[in-house]
Amino acid sequence: MSTKIISTPENLQVLYEDNHLIAVNKRAGDIVQGDKTGDTPLSEVVKQYIKTKHNKPGNVYLGVAHRLDRPTTGIVVFAKTSKALPRLNKLFAEKDAQKTYWAVVNKMPEKENGTLIHWLKRNTKQNKSYGHKNEVPDSKKAILDYKVIKSLDRYFLLEIDLKTGRHHQIRAQLAAIGCSIKGDLKYGSDRSNKDGSIHLHARSLSFVHPVKKEMLKIIAPPPEDSVWDACT
Repeated sequence: MSTKIISTPENLQVLYEDNHLIAVNKRAGDIVQGDKTGDTPLSEVVKQYIKTKHNKPGNVYLGVAHRLDRPTTGIVVFAKTSKALPRLNKLFAEKDAQKTYWAVVNKMPEKENGTLIHWLKRNTKQNKSYGHKNEVPDSKKAILDYKVIKSLDRYFLLEIDLKTGRHHQIRAQLAAIGCSIKGDLKYGSDRSNKDGSIHLHARSLSFVHPVKKEMLKIIAPPPEDSVWDACT
């Protein structure tokens, strides 16, 4: 397996920045917040970027409002002020942000577009969620809309609008209909990607700016590889 490309203060892909927010394009090797691996989280990389770029003395404030799974790429928004963070948190908690994802899958869904509804049950030991057609104990309802936007030789590009925010939701729901995401061994792909990524990308995010009250739409280019390149 080749080494994962991770973000550093020098190569950080900043998609949007103002006094209150900063949005970056997360790479597959980045972890949003610190965990047991001890790897430097993206939040610390962004802090260092802000400190250097703006010559800030002392500690830099940065609030984490949402996360992406480690092998997933795309938009992550951080709050730069204590005023913006609770408002961002509320926005994501109340599903007032429109999140659109791109997923490259190994099989064409039965319909070119549709709505998937499953009951997801999380297995914390496996760090995995399982999709069920009917409600089971301790499950949560998961809903997404999808459409096929491109057919490649061996893969299909889906555009996905999340209606709920569940653990590994897109990965689990697509696996439940037999359409595993490229590279996602945990959810049924037959092989991994060399860099440890999966072909799931947080493509766009639209929301009302928590301070300026203006509509904001952020779009992230997918990583550069032959399959993503064929999608765009």
